[in-house]
Amino acid sequence: QVHLVESGGGLAQPGGSLRLSCAASGRMLRINDMGWYRQAPGKQRELVASITKFGTRNYADFVKDRFTISRDNAENTVYLQMNSLKPDETAVYYCHIEDLTNPGSNRVKGYWGQGTQVTVSS
Repeated sequence: QVHLVESGGGLAQPGGSLRLSCAASGRMLRINDMGWYRQAPGKQRELVASITKFGTRNYADFVKDRFTISRDNAENTVYLQMNSLKPDETAVYYCHIEDLTNPGSNRVKGYWGQGTQVTVSS
């Protein structure tokens, strides 16, 4: 029911910046938490940053002070501004959202985007 489309990935030089976007569409009740994960070749998928419906942000230690997650609730979109990128941050970045299963419920269902490739190289 919910479809996520990521954009903004690509090639960046070390120390450069990229801004990722993830737009949710379809029939939704209310998007709860939203987040970004990444998976490098041969590595496990890991949380990069998340943001609650109230705007509370959580960051992995390795991106704190360099990345900023934000959301536009009116457009059902979450962003990840990535600054001072490092080569070891080359990975596929995935958007993840949680939507309520029914009105008035605190149960959520998670949805994943298809991923967008981020390559940091000179």
